[in-house]
This record gives sequence, C-alpha cells and structure tokens, in this order.
Amino acid sequence: MRIVGTLFLAYLLGSIPFALIAGKAVSGKDIRNYGSGNLGGTNAFRVLGWKAGLAVIGADILKGALATYIGLWGGNEVLGMLAGLAAALGHCYPLFAGFRGGKGVATGAGVFLVLAPKVIILSALVFGITLAVFRYVSLASIAGAITVAVLTWAFQMHIILIIASWCLVAFVIYRHRSNIQRLFKGTENRVGVRKKH
Repeated sequence: MRIVGTLFLAYLLGSIPFALIAGKAVSGKDIRNYGSGNLGGTNAFRVLGWKAGLAVIGADILKGALATYIGLWGGNEVLGMLAGLAAALGHCYPLFAGFRGGKGVATGAGVFLVLAPKVIILSALVFGITLAVFRYVSLASIAGAITVAVLTWAFQMHIILIIASWCLVAFVIYRHRSNIQRLFKGTENRVGVRKKH
C-alpha cells in the first residue's frame, strides 16, 4: 500500500496543470484552445510569452524532481524512478485537466535531474544545439531524450535507470508522433520562423 500510495501521490503531483494555471492567471486563457493545444512549456511560450513559458517549464521540471524525491524518501532508487515516471504520466494525462496535458519532456528531465544530473546536463546541451541548428523544439526534445537513454547505458548506470530511460524515449516519441509526421511533411513549426501567409 505504501508503494501504491507513493505512486498515486506522484501521479497527482504530475497532474497539476501549471500551463493551464499560468494561462488563466496571465490572460484568462485556456491555452489548450490555442497554439498546439498542449499543456506544456513550448505552448506556454507560444501563447503566453517567454516569462510565463519559463515559469511553466521550471514548474514542470520541479514536478518530476519532487515526485522522484518522494519516491526516494519513501523507499529507494527504484521507487524514486517509478514515482518520477508516474509524475510524467500525470503531466501527460492530468487528472485535474481532463487528461489533456503536455508531452512529458520537462517533467521527465526533472526525474533524471535528481537521479542522473550529469546525464541530464549533457542531454540539455544536445537539446540546445539541436534547437539552435534546426529550430524544431520537437526534434530537439526527441534528441535530448535519446541522449539520456544512450548516456545511462554508456555510463553503465543502474539497470533500472537504463530501462526507465528507454521507456522515456519510447514515450516521448509516442507523444510527439504528430510532430514527427509534420517533420517528414515539412510543415512542423520552427522557433523564430514565421509562417508564410
């Protein structure tokens, strides 16, 4: 029961829709009705501006980190990892926002920030370089997630971290499946590039 309770608490924590809260607070908007419709930092940037976007990303990272700490305090590294993944699941399918959430990248980053900080720093570097070169947030997110999985294996980390990182990659790719289709079609939105009318 302790494990179930910890995971449920982590899921509830992940379900807090900070992008929705920020939208209501900043402009009275439900940002699910604007931009991509996702409750994540990228859409918050697009709809609410960079200050609100940064705040949302920070809060989403914190969700993953805090959930992981709760798991660590309540058990061990395995429970910490599972609690972090539960928070990421809550972010993507939030109980408090009709199960319409974000894509789990920032919340997943918070999990690995606690359990493998060196890995997430290098992953963030890959994310930044990919974004700067190609200007696709979706592509940068996928590249960052793959980097986490590769590095946990390359650094010979705990098998639970390796398995969880590959689960994260699969989940991030699944959540970005529509973006991947648009990338192949050449219709994906690029950061800093305005659409032609």
